[in-house]
Amino acid sequence: MAHPLPQALTVGPRGPLSGTIQVPGDKSISHRSLMFAALAVGESRITGLLEGEDVLATAAALRAMGADIERLDDGSWRVHGVGVGGLRQPATALEMGNSGTSTRLLMGLVASHPITATFTGDASLSGRPMGRVIEPLSQMGAQITASPGGRLPLMVRGMCPAVPIRYTLPVASAQVKSAVLLAGLNTPGTTTVVEPVATRDHSERMLRGFGADITVEDTPAGRVIAIAGEAELRPQTITVPGDPSSAAFWLVAGSIVPGSDLLVRNVGLNVTRTGLVTALRLMGADIVEVDAREVGGEPVADLRVRHAALTAIDVPPDLAPSMIDEYPVLFVAAAFARGRTVARGAHELRVKESDRIAAMRRALESCGVPCEEFEDGLAITGTGGDPIPGPDTPDARVASKLDHRIAMSMTVAGLHAARAVTIDDVSPVATSYPAFYQSLDTISGVQ
Repeated sequence: MAHPLPQALTVGPRGPLSGTIQVPGDKSISHRSLMFAALAVGESRITGLLEGEDVLATAAALRAMGADIERLDDGSWRVHGVGVGGLRQPATALEMGNSGTSTRLLMGLVASHPITATFTGDASLSGRPMGRVIEPLSQMGAQITASPGGRLPLMVRGMCPAVPIRYTLPVASAQVKSAVLLAGLNTPGTTTVVEPVATRDHSERMLRGFGADITVEDTPAGRVIAIAGEAELRPQTITVPGDPSSAAFWLVAGSIVPGSDLLVRNVGLNVTRTGLVTALRLMGADIVEVDAREVGGEPVADLRVRHAALTAIDVPPDLAPSMIDEYPVLFVAAAFARGRTVARGAHELRVKESDRIAAMRRALESCGVPCEEFEDGLAITGTGGDPIPGPDTPDARVASKLDHRIAMSMTVAGLHAARAVTIDDVSPVATSYPAFYQSLDTISGVQ
């Protein structure tokens, strides 16, 4: 396990970063592997599972609804599922902590089962609107009572049998898509989701692997995903690839810190998740794929990143769905590029763990980086490779807003700052990357 994280942390230059990093398992795939295994009939085994707080919240909720889930001595996980339709009434509220993924996907599961579940979360999660999930699940017959603004705490009373629907996503969101597909698993007939803009497809790949009858078709209206209900899922052995969202911090750190040379192992390179790598390469980053291979149906490679001079770009908006979680650290990369980078098309950032557009603008500006805020992104004027100035006063603190990606992104920024950067609270990093600071110490030679 990683050493305990401090609440506040001061980060300054440490010199070149070098060595090898093994990032934690992909968070999106970890959540889904637990959920689908819990709905299979029989025993599944999972290796490489991310053991962050968000994924552990999913495991705890599934246990509360009847699944037998345990971590084995060798670090793998055993899941004995209850079968589609077999979820039981939880005795208490399901505590989601900071995990929006857990909440939205589990709402989909509950929506088509004859049970009622109350979802609660921390202050950050309780401020995030759930309306875009409530809308389609209500169309399927679930009764959902939410706090004002469609927020947590909320209660989902499932409908069984639920009503199959054809739902077109108003905003690109893999979580909403997956919630509807999960509800469709226990719904008679065919449930269909149309996504005008393609999003990460881990749910579709994994559902097919578990034996669900699911089809994906590209049409002029977008990608059409249809799932046949009352499915019987078969148990699987799953290897979770490394999380590209976690690897993103090292790809940027290696690019901006002079003299750096890092190898990031076992990174998932699903085409729906590689937007950041594409954007960084457009900026001139030196990122090379080593030993490309396939693991559990997902493309994987080791990524070697070396320091390079970055040049500002207009980030193609169509990359947004494939790097929505990586925008905060992309903003950091832009802070060190030559020229003015414009990154737009990311409306979804407003409703993440924090308002990531506003939070990153304030954080970067507090470190002397000129920014312009738009409704859907930022324009950032970079240093051309020089250190960013850093805070004006030694006691100034960057606000992480209880958001793990803000905390890690500004940690990366502090590695090449003229004055050290203090982040007010890095404890949320444990939700997705418990060993992040331990890994940073290792590659920067800190014992």
